[in-house]
Amino acid sequence: MTREITPEKLKQRIVARGEFAIIDVREEGVYFDSHLLWATNIPLSRLELETARLLPRKDAPVVVYDSGPRGKEAAARRACQRLGELGYSNVEALSGGTQAWAEAGFELFSGLNVPSKTFGEYLLQRRKPPEILAARLDDRLRAKENLMVLDARPMDEYNAMSIPTAIDVPGAELVYRVFEAAPDEATDIVVNCAGRTRSIVGAMSLINAEIPNRVMLLKDGTMGWHLAGLKLDHGKTAEVSAPGEKNLARARDAANRVAERFDVRCISADELQTWRNDPTRTCYVFDVRTKNEFIERRLAGSIHAPGGQLVQTTDEFIGIRNSRIVLVDDQYVRAVITASWLKQMGEPDAVVLKDPFDGVSTECGPDENTALGLVEHSVIEPGELHAVIQSAEPMLVVDLSCSRNYRKRHIAQAHWCVRQHLDSALAFYRPIGLLVLTSEDGQLAHLAAMDISASDPRQLVRVLNGGNQAWRQCGYPMIDGMNNALCNVDDVWDRPYDRENDQELKMKQYLEWEVQLMDQASRDGTTFFTC
Repeated sequence: MTREITPEKLKQRIVARGEFAIIDVREEGVYFDSHLLWATNIPLSRLELETARLLPRKDAPVVVYDSGPRGKEAAARRACQRLGELGYSNVEALSGGTQAWAEAGFELFSGLNVPSKTFGEYLLQRRKPPEILAARLDDRLRAKENLMVLDARPMDEYNAMSIPTAIDVPGAELVYRVFEAAPDEATDIVVNCAGRTRSIVGAMSLINAEIPNRVMLLKDGTMGWHLAGLKLDHGKTAEVSAPGEKNLARARDAANRVAERFDVRCISADELQTWRNDPTRTCYVFDVRTKNEFIERRLAGSIHAPGGQLVQTTDEFIGIRNSRIVLVDDQYVRAVITASWLKQMGEPDAVVLKDPFDGVSTECGPDENTALGLVEHSVIEPGELHAVIQSAEPMLVVDLSCSRNYRKRHIAQAHWCVRQHLDSALAFYRPIGLLVLTSEDGQLAHLAAMDISASDPRQLVRVLNGGNQAWRQCGYPMIDGMNNALCNVDDVWDRPYDRENDQELKMKQYLEWEVQLMDQASRDGTTFFTC
């Protein structure tokens, strides 16, 4: 029997501020439309791939939900069962799902990364950092004033589109690199992102650090720039180098001011080990440095979470709220800045690991995602699949990648489906002969093969070994387009600037959505922000 919790009891648990996890098991496109504020989206299709990272303590209280209605929470019940099989011992389903939550008079939110977005709006209202409009910034840039634009997004977003003259300095890197970027204290600094949140948080990072330069944020970021009729750059790769000795000392002094103001505590390696061994509390260890630094040298068991993105997308890294969060940065600065923001966002046990690499063994290379409960199925090699396709034998190839990736590039003969809808889709499309499953790297396909073999042992199923990556590396043909979908395409939400149509309308709607978040959060009554 699936244990259940009522909306009223769950609301009490949130307000009590103990450790809790709320997991929305619907696809991202459905989650985007309407979900609980503190929910983390782990679609049922990807449950085994995401839970080890997001839910590291298996006896932490976890509530899962879907849309309802009461008594018909099929996806939530399946998720509860699967989590139990994976060793999670304290799992409940929200009785009635989002429908019951709304009927109880509680708020449902649209959008992604809503806690972080709401915090940005809170910060803007409370601290009121200086803003500059796109037209005014354009005038100043054309006049070649002593002004620098720092883009607080990761390089891939900056590369896609950027303000002319802007240099990429992602979120938590701002205080660390600002003295290298702007050695002249008379240089005005403008921080931007695509919309609002990272502009606000980035500008306030520099203001909290009390740097001598005048700091502003670009109102509405690159979307505001585009809506003002101004031209964006594309394909730029300009970035600020790591600080030299003198500027590193200045950055550390600035970080110390932030640590004192927001009571950011450092812990030792021994205390970290004590926390990791504590069975009653969840402990995350996030490395907030750049990807290259992390790959070169990292603590065993740490997760790469660039500081700016950790603040921007907390729900994508922290599944269990009010847990212990240990931040790693051998240069100290980025960990302090990130911890200060997490504490202001309501995570009181965010701390910095002191001298993280001193006297401990380290590893190198990227962190590896752990897929729980994965049993590899029989495979077919890319060359074999190519030969079968050429022979025109009866078969069906199903790609379980996210639709965004499928739309960009997929095997020409493939059909597309979401894993949790595959069984029902095959009721109409079940092949007479071979069924081949693939995904980005093959892991999701192996999980889906387990599902199909359990529901219909007679079906001949093979997994493309290495998935689409291996197919592409072999040089076999791929095409684009969203053709041959076996179910509704509801697994992702497309950002306004990724849309082919109605870009400007969607940008305006997105910016309006961000502005109203604080009003909705006030009605919800479960945010514990400070500044």
